[in-house]
Amino acid sequence: MQHDLWRKLPRLSSSVDQIEQFLANSRFERGPWLVVALAGGIALWFALANEWQWLAAMALCLGLALASLAGLAGEGRYPYLRQAGILLPLAVAAGCGLVWTKSTLAGTEPIARPMVVQIDGKVLEREEQPAEHRVRLRLATREPETARAIVVRVNLDLDNDLPALGEGATVRLRARLVPPAPPMLPGGYDFARSAWFSGIAATGGVLGRPIVLAKGEREGALLRLQRSLSQHVRMNLQGSPGALAAAFASGDRGAIAPEDEDAMRDAGLTHLLSISGLHVSAVIAATYFLALRLLALLPWLALRVRLPILAAGVGASAGIGYTLLTGAEVPTIRSCIGAVLVMLALVLGREPLSMRMVAVGAFVILLIWPEALMGPSFQMSFAAVIAIVALHGSERLRGWLAPHEEPWWARGLRGFGSLLLTGVVIELALMPIGLFHFHRSGLYGALANVVAIPLTTLASMPLIALALLFDAVGAGAPFWWLAGKSLELLLALAHWTAAMPGAVTMMPGMGRGTFALFVLGGLWLALWHGRVRLLGLAPVLVASVLVTQVREPDLLISGDGRHVGITGEAGEELLVLRESRSDYTRDNLLETAGMNGATRLLDDWPGARCNKGYCTLRLRRGGRDWQLLMARGSDYIDARALAAACDRVDVVIAARYLPRPCQPRWFKADRRMLDRTGGLTIDLAKAKVTSVAASQGEHGWWRPPPPYRRPNPQPSGSEEADAASAERRPANPAQ
Repeated sequence: MQHDLWRKLPRLSSSVDQIEQFLANSRFERGPWLVVALAGGIALWFALANEWQWLAAMALCLGLALASLAGLAGEGRYPYLRQAGILLPLAVAAGCGLVWTKSTLAGTEPIARPMVVQIDGKVLEREEQPAEHRVRLRLATREPETARAIVVRVNLDLDNDLPALGEGATVRLRARLVPPAPPMLPGGYDFARSAWFSGIAATGGVLGRPIVLAKGEREGALLRLQRSLSQHVRMNLQGSPGALAAAFASGDRGAIAPEDEDAMRDAGLTHLLSISGLHVSAVIAATYFLALRLLALLPWLALRVRLPILAAGVGASAGIGYTLLTGAEVPTIRSCIGAVLVMLALVLGREPLSMRMVAVGAFVILLIWPEALMGPSFQMSFAAVIAIVALHGSERLRGWLAPHEEPWWARGLRGFGSLLLTGVVIELALMPIGLFHFHRSGLYGALANVVAIPLTTLASMPLIALALLFDAVGAGAPFWWLAGKSLELLLALAHWTAAMPGAVTMMPGMGRGTFALFVLGGLWLALWHGRVRLLGLAPVLVASVLVTQVREPDLLISGDGRHVGITGEAGEELLVLRESRSDYTRDNLLETAGMNGATRLLDDWPGARCNKGYCTLRLRRGGRDWQLLMARGSDYIDARALAAACDRVDVVIAARYLPRPCQPRWFKADRRMLDRTGGLTIDLAKAKVTSVAASQGEHGWWRPPPPYRRPNPQPSGSEEADAASAERRPANPAQ
């Protein structure tokens, strides 16, 4: 029989007994670990390259489950091990299949190429962004070349906005459309992946003033309420405090000034700007306690109905209404689900903050939006909640926070210490996520949040609510004034914290393996009980050591080849080939380089030699000199002159197709290669090239370009003289 296998293999049987005993003694909780396995399957699908690898992974998981079922069946000696061996692989396979199905059914093919076209479309969504002096429109239209139905997202300058351009309106406009952009550099934000799952086939900008062909249907009551609420708030509070108050009241962040948003980000307070668990929980908790107190004033009701259940229903309804009012974005829905589950736990008499409740919330989100797992919003919100639950679930902290016979000031200090400790733990939990996604982490976020979170939840939000309530009788002015002062204090805290020396730690992007070690170590620390949880420190320490070994790449090359960044030459400044008018481009270069300084043109750097067509530079890396030749012109070139220059350099970079005779000594990154690889980072000391394509695989949002066709020969132009001149200059590597 199958279960006799263990009797024939005593050593294996002893090991299995030890694992079973470990699971039993460590209070193995199936629910949270099953959700972790489901998330692992989703992450596995994103990490693997193609459908054959996905099928192989799912088949392997099914094989492990069947092997566990066959090998551990029989006497029921190993209940924990049998459940883990069967259910965990099945959950991994289910996660992989779930996100694969979602990608197949909901994925939207991007347009084939950039184009300037005239389109007719229906406005699906209108988002005003006065801080950026624009309106963002989401349109349902048809692709000009194939006539397929698509959704595009375009930006319209505020000066060209029209009063009738609301949701449901039919509009004709001329726009420049481009496919959703992949990461500019390895480790950067992948908008193409986000657009694939959200149904956006193209983005772009409107050229000129649109024409409204038909007015839309009357806006829904919630949308009208949201916009009127945002306008009402900004009318009563001017400037930055009004923009923050509008964000808290209606979810409208469009009026927040970029400098305020940057300060909040660097101070670790960005989570306060988006409607998240903090805001939804504050609304639900306040409504719950207020309803409980008011309903208790009705004796006939209190004697017939369990008031906590009724108050929980009122609080949950308030949370759902607040979520709908603020736009019902995915992060807000996620927070609302978690808060409603807490209310449900209170009604059922269960522990409101437990890993099981967190697991249920994560399961619901992953079931509907499995792609959310890869985004920083999901990771940060659940990491913070898991850290809070794990910390306050520990027996030592519970004993420390238990009621004591002590003076009020000692009790206050104990509460402040608990709040500070919670902030530090959350900051430590979020730090790897911030470094992985944004290449930055705030050092003083824990201290800033100790003040900012109580200020927001106990002062700013209640004062805004009271101001809106008393506005009904024209008496809201004092509350608006107080709310404005509290928000001014919040902004002052953000700007002061962000301006402190060392407030922001910049670091080049860590590898996915290092990030996985942080995640696994953190989950182990949070989900186990007793001393065994300390084993989670091992992968965290290994990952921390690996992070300290990360160094910035020497060269950064954007996917179109136009933008090149060079580190290690100008101190805190990043040398760039071209000056960019886009903050997005400059920020991507600096973040990937792990720098918080400024950029400097190669033309202004004494070590570079530049003319109209080329820049040359010599770098000392890895004990040897590297000669770089970077083309920056668009004029026609003489192939023989360029080939001679390429022969004398190590690296050639160009935003155009270079002739095949151009063969540098080590590496050539021209348009032909970049079309296949996307953006690149190069470590010259290790002779290592990292590409965007290496992390994309064959997922739908990343398509290899069509086969390259050699362009027709073109007559040489003015750049031929530049090439010959560059070859004759003493500093040119061709010499």
